[in-house]
Amino acid sequence: MKMLGILFAIFFLLSSASIYSATELNSLNEKLEKLYFQGDYAGAIIAAKNALKTAERDFGLNHSNVAASLNNLAEVYRVQGKYAMAKPFLKRALSINEKNLGIDHIDVAMNLNNLALLSHAQGKYTEAKSFHKRALSIKEKILGPDHADVATSLNNLASLYVSIDEFKLAERLYRRAMMINEKFYGLDHLSIATSLNGLAVLYEEKEKYGKAEPLYKRALRIVEKELGPEHPTVATSLNNLAALYTTQMLYSQARPLLKRALKIWVRSLGAEHPDVATGLENLAWLQRQTNQIEKANLTEKRAAKIRAIAR
Repeated sequence: MKMLGILFAIFFLLSSASIYSATELNSLNEKLEKLYFQGDYAGAIIAAKNALKTAERDFGLNHSNVAASLNNLAEVYRVQGKYAMAKPFLKRALSINEKNLGIDHIDVAMNLNNLALLSHAQGKYTEAKSFHKRALSIKEKILGPDHADVATSLNNLASLYVSIDEFKLAERLYRRAMMINEKFYGLDHLSIATSLNGLAVLYEEKEKYGKAEPLYKRALRIVEKELGPEHPTVATSLNNLAALYTTQMLYSQARPLLKRALKIWVRSLGAEHPDVATGLENLAWLQRQTNQIEKANLTEKRAAKIRAIAR
């Protein structure tokens, strides 16, 4: 069964600008951020393109506000699984910020974080690790070791370590991130859900299912409360809890969670998104375990068709 990490990219608003231009661009970026966190990615793409057009018109092609808009557009493409479309925007954003702000600026760290998430999604783990470590180093240097933005990088790097089976390193980073975020935000913040989900995955890998289940459930409660019941991040939590139940042969508990996760993903991300493939693969595994062989074969074929799409 396949579990998914809950990862967080960084959105930018503005650096400096004239009052009129700042107001117009900030308004577009606030609309984009709202649509993004609502899971309305089709609407977010339109808002992101409008923001980029406005930034280029008002500030020129190489301004840091353009880099912010490039980053935001790329992030919406990434969550939609459109990795090839996202990467050139992220690289251009990084190049602008390194030139304008220097290689150790906090905005550069944010660009590196998002490049790392993209590389991770593409399975380019060595590249992702390099980006994450550089981003973390900059943040710790500028913000200090106990800042919430440092915890974001710790969570994201920990998720990468899980993907490459570095479980001890992952656990250490997840626990450090959770301590920072509980101090910053309290017990029910989205960043806490990221750490909870990651620790639950680690417990599941160790077959400590009784410890994993309450963490998955707590993470699910947080993301439902913060993002609403139809957000794709909620689907990720549902998928992971369903995978745990399937592993324990609790098929009647797993099936409705998986079906709900798939319904959310298809509606919010589209029927050909990689997360839909993950959900279908998990559903096929459940179907095989319950002797629904013909259904499993069809489900696997549907998943394989999505995996074959070049990204």
